[in-house]
Amino acid sequence: MKLHIKKGDKVLVIAGNHKGESGEIQEVNVQKQRAIVTGVNLTSRHNKPTSENPQGGIVKKEGSIHISNLMVIDPSTGKAARTGRKADGSGKMVRFFKTKKAEASK
Repeated sequence: MKLHIKKGDKVLVIAGNHKGESGEIQEVNVQKQRAIVTGVNLTSRHNKPTSENPQGGIVKKEGSIHISNLMVIDPSTGKAARTGRKADGSGKMVRFFKTKKAEASK
């Protein structure tokens, strides 16, 4: 399955408790259709003391968000935009922002 987002994309959360927040995608789980976004959906994890971390304590960690709640931010405009996929001249599939297509047809 091909998704509209990939690791390293800047995204905006468009639905849910963290609506309006943005960040960069750290990881994408294709099977579950979920992504981990930097600084969004932080949860508190209680860690037991170990030899590596003798203090233990509470650590903030990013939780996953369903990809349907994310929208890619267009680097040229800085706004969230829908994306599409089309074949370029060599037959390779490339992503494009649909706002660019609308501007080109005017």
